[in-house]
Amino acid sequence: MPDDNIIIAIPKGRILKELYPVLQKVGIEPEPDFFSDSSRKLQFDTNIAGISLIRVRSFDVATFVAFGAAQIGVAGSDVLQEFDFPDIYAPLDLQIGKCRMSIAELKELAETDDPTRWSHVSVATKYPNITKNYFAKRGVQAECIKLSGAMELAPKLGLCQRIVDLVSSGATLQANGLVEVEKILDVSSRLIVNRVAFKTRNQEISSWIGKFKEAVNG
Repeated sequence: MPDDNIIIAIPKGRILKELYPVLQKVGIEPEPDFFSDSSRKLQFDTNIAGISLIRVRSFDVATFVAFGAAQIGVAGSDVLQEFDFPDIYAPLDLQIGKCRMSIAELKELAETDDPTRWSHVSVATKYPNITKNYFAKRGVQAECIKLSGAMELAPKLGLCQRIVDLVSSGATLQANGLVEVEKILDVSSRLIVNRVAFKTRNQEISSWIGKFKEAVNG
């Protein structure tokens, strides 16, 4: 891969569908199999020479950008807050991927529970840093059990009483007998940039930031 290429890291899944109209507005059209779930490729050419896309897990986008393997990326504010990479600059809220990070528990517990009286909680989450910081500010000791998925099973199977996870419609919580009891933060997807690349290739990177801003706000 030539050094003058720009690599943009894109998250797989739901955000990809929301991001596509934004990519179109900035003039980036990936090769067709970029959108194929069956494609085994991870890096894709675009209609613009010198611009390629990599499609990775949402949690990994920030890592690729932070360490300079990609110069630009799209990452959720939840991921950025969880890992707090100093080498990432996040100049733009793309206004997509909107959801919230919330605490949830079984419906029967919530009927008698009083969150203001919590002193020690056991929580399953893939966001242990955000979770611990949130509870610490409230003076609550949090024992975090790290899970990568199937969070809603944890209270039902007695692993813990509560979970911290992203919530959109709340349908998954409801289907598993859980209810939201507190919102920790609102989440949306951000355009992120490697700070070193932003300094060394400022004109080029700034131009792309401007195009994304125009696509979102125009």
